[in-house]
Amino acid sequence: MDTIADLLTRIRNASGRAHDRVDVPLSKMKLEIIRILKQEGFIANFKSLYDAAKRGTIRVFLKYSPEKEPVIRGIERVSKPGMRVYRSYDDIPRARQGYVVTVLSTSKGLLTGAQAKEKKVGGEVLFRVW
Repeated sequence: MDTIADLLTRIRNASGRAHDRVDVPLSKMKLEIIRILKQEGFIANFKSLYDAAKRGTIRVFLKYSPEKEPVIRGIERVSKPGMRVYRSYDDIPRARQGYVVTVLSTSKGLLTGAQAKEKKVGGEVLFRVW
């Protein structure tokens, strides 16, 4: 099972239905992805919840414009378990005049496309969000 695709689908579905928050199972990778989404301004906040029954959960608080439009217009998985997509730092896709944020898994950890170019590291292109 692709846990990253599950995380992105939960966020996409909750955002499309105008929910205030969504809960996802806890993992280090998901926590880092959500931290990047917060850093880039796509979500309002997040909180790690530890419960003996649920093991661990991340509560993601979604962000909306004053007109109640979701901030996340689209989110898509690029590299999939059946077809991994790797890019060097100079081949990282940049679209829509920088409004699309690309997240990569690199040797320096999870980075946005801009951070990867700055540090001159490439890696696996996990997903894009706009």
